[in-house]
Amino acid sequence: MSAALVVALSLTACGTMTNEAAVSAEGFPTRTADGLLVGPNGMTVYTYAKDGKNSGMSECYDACATNWPPLTVSTGTLATKEYPLIIRMDGTRQVTLEGQPLYYYAKDVKRGETTGDGRGEGAWKISRR
Repeated sequence: MSAALVVALSLTACGTMTNEAAVSAEGFPTRTADGLLVGPNGMTVYTYAKDGKNSGMSECYDACATNWPPLTVSTGTLATKEYPLIIRMDGTRQVTLEGQPLYYYAKDVKRGETTGDGRGEGAWKISRR
């Protein structure tokens, strides 16, 4: 019985290395009526123009990430086809949409606020679907 358990656990671990299915939708953006994407906390989600599309990495760290916290999911959460994940330099998993990492804006304090749109000489944009 213990050999069967080891095989089952091994297969489960191998399954978490793919991006084919999600453990849950928790942590992934949701769409509002006007197409605005919000994170699971209800706050607006943004993209950063300096992140190369489909580069697989973020250009926002340190002070940038303090002002623009990345939308991350817990370890073990699998990507969905619609929202792939990238691994940040600190090992956290950041949600992306159409090849662009997603972020919150620290100065948005209420759900639905969009005060980050156009910041950084237009580099920060609301993410819409």
